[in-house]
Amino acid sequence: MYQHYSFDLWLTLIKSNPYFKIERTKIFHRDFNPTGKSIDEVAKAFRQVDLMCNAVNESTGKNIDADEMYLMVISLINDNQLSLADIDTAKLYQDMDKLLFYYLPVVYSSVTIPTLQHLKEKGGSTFSLLSNTGFIKGATLRKVLVELKMNEYFDFQLYSDEVGMSKPNPSLFFLMMQHIKRINTGETINLNKIIHIGDNPKADIEGANTAGIKSLLINSNNQSILSLIS
Repeated sequence: MYQHYSFDLWLTLIKSNPYFKIERTKIFHRDFNPTGKSIDEVAKAFRQVDLMCNAVNESTGKNIDADEMYLMVISLINDNQLSLADIDTAKLYQDMDKLLFYYLPVVYSSVTIPTLQHLKEKGGSTFSLLSNTGFIKGATLRKVLVELKMNEYFDFQLYSDEVGMSKPNPSLFFLMMQHIKRINTGETINLNKIIHIGDNPKADIEGANTAGIKSLLINSNNQSILSLIS
């Protein structure tokens, strides 16, 4: 048993509902596409922006916000020729928020919740989320976890858009450790007793190791979350 378990969120504990991305692409194809790009070209723009912003965030340790990412997609669809000044980004995000809750993300696997439950029932450990965000903000993800009945497992949640830092930035992991000390008042915090679990070798594993805590790579390799209790 570890003193504290830190978890990544996307592709570690939850994953997208595939229909969300399909319907999101249709909306952008319909509403932000005066040049008449194909549905496949719009989908490609989303993938390009997602990959680019993830790479930039991981490299700089900073955070590109969802509003900026959506504007990048619109600009890319229109070959950077469309004025973005008249786009209501607040309404756009609200519309995407509604769409997300219609096509709610799903728990990553059938063993995810039972593993969290098993670790929680052991007692004595604290739990947190440490997640980079992209097109979906931390405020929305908090509500998603309530819908999925997963929020009850975590003592605190940290999201890159809310703190302006992205994994593997060591400062984000140090911020997490400050929160761990706060919820473990009066206890000695042993770095060897803190573990971060995630699917991304750079953001999760490299970030945790640089901060001096344990790490476990799951889902993107041949290991599942069950290895925490096996």
